[in-house]
Amino acid sequence: MTRRKTVLMAVLGATILGVAGIAGFAGNNAISADDDDQDLEALIKPLGAAKISLQQGLAASEQEGRPLSGKFEVDDGKFQLSVYTSKDGKLSEVLVDYADGKVTKTEPITKADDLAAADSQGAAMAKATTSLKEAVDKAVTQSASSRAVSAVPSLKDGHPVASIVLLSGDEFKTVQQPLD
Repeated sequence: MTRRKTVLMAVLGATILGVAGIAGFAGNNAISADDDDQDLEALIKPLGAAKISLQQGLAASEQEGRPLSGKFEVDDGKFQLSVYTSKDGKLSEVLVDYADGKVTKTEPITKADDLAAADSQGAAMAKATTSLKEAVDKAVTQSASSRAVSAVPSLKDGHPVASIVLLSGDEFKTVQQPLD
């Protein structure tokens, strides 16, 4: 399953839970509701084992380049913290150990849909004056008892914004944080 599809499933699953405000984050892809419920269940359970925050994962990934997006995900049945980065014009996916915050793997992004997502995120971050980590910190501070699950930047009306998915208990909500 691609990174983009997993993010979309998590976001669309949040819609099923009755959470508003995520239409801009979901994009144009449609995924069945049955898959959404399974993916959310698969993500919620292992998040309890994550000893580091998304913000710590973004900070750890900075050694490999500028963070473009980040998220906790279940990929091929494996729970992980994935961050897309850009350094010297090269796009990479950085996996950060969710228990100790150390970078475990860095690999070039090669799949077409992942490249397109990373390029779009890079364009948004190129206009950003606020880091993705700072935006996530602010969103978490404003939403008491929430944990950031993902942060994905985009351009809205020419301005960079981050769509940040927060988890409180077993409910997801998405907030928008300006990056300029």
